[in-house]
Amino acid sequence: MTEIGQGNAAIKARATGSSAVATPVGAGELPWIEDAGKVAPKDARALSKLFFDQLQVLEEGTREYQYARNTLIEMNLSLVQFAAGRFRNRGSGDMEDIVQVGTIGLIKAIDRFDLSREVEFTSFAVPYIVGEIKRFFRDTTWAVHVPRRLQELRVEIAKAKEQFAVGLDREPTVKELAAHLKLTEEEVIEGLVASNGYTAGSLDMPTDAEASSSNQARVLADVLGEPDAAMKKIEDLHTLAPLLEQLDERERRIINMRFGQEMTQSQIGAELGVSQMQVSRLLSRTLTKLRTGMLA
Repeated sequence: MTEIGQGNAAIKARATGSSAVATPVGAGELPWIEDAGKVAPKDARALSKLFFDQLQVLEEGTREYQYARNTLIEMNLSLVQFAAGRFRNRGSGDMEDIVQVGTIGLIKAIDRFDLSREVEFTSFAVPYIVGEIKRFFRDTTWAVHVPRRLQELRVEIAKAKEQFAVGLDREPTVKELAAHLKLTEEEVIEGLVASNGYTAGSLDMPTDAEASSSNQARVLADVLGEPDAAMKKIEDLHTLAPLLEQLDERERRIINMRFGQEMTQSQIGAELGVSQMQVSRLLSRTLTKLRTGMLA
């Protein structure tokens, strides 16, 4: 790559209006772009292929690698602006924060993009950007009132789960989380249940992911107010802990496996040596008991 600051030997971008065009200096070398943020979208697509091609052969950590990676980020920030604009009227979250979060998604896309897939980078990057922004709204918006203690506990559990994911390459069990955080298993379960108080979608979001591409897909607004077979979200989860203590050992174990370890009813049945139908009945009865206690 042409060395930065090499005077006349450096290849400068030719700015024209709001765009910047760069000219490669030769095979295996990258052009020096003065202001990558001003590169026109059409030029950015062509230049991105060139920079990705070189990024695959450059040694990570070198000046050349950092230049190529940073230039790719700057050239494609318009994708972040485009995606962020779709969330402008969400009612929560500053636009600057949304753009910053979207940029994290762009960086992840750049680090994971592979030219050999023959997919346009824009098509590859936008889902990463939008996904990161949606995660931001999910993690900063509560659907129901939840005590601050549980909000803070949810954050601590999320951090611990990330640490376990790196070290163990799997989701930690409730027992492992409890030992790590110096909490009881009931407190960890309470925090995990509290995370259900978050929301991440709009009222226009399809309720069935598989049917979302068909005309029969129902959106969330269509089903609001319909009976919910699952345990309804509870406004104050603080009273859940003593109710869990009142359950017998088998009931607590089922709640632990279903909501703590996120096991399916079939998996729970195999663990307990009973049928999936029996697990369903036991789970329904236990949830009814908890719900009755919460409403008492």
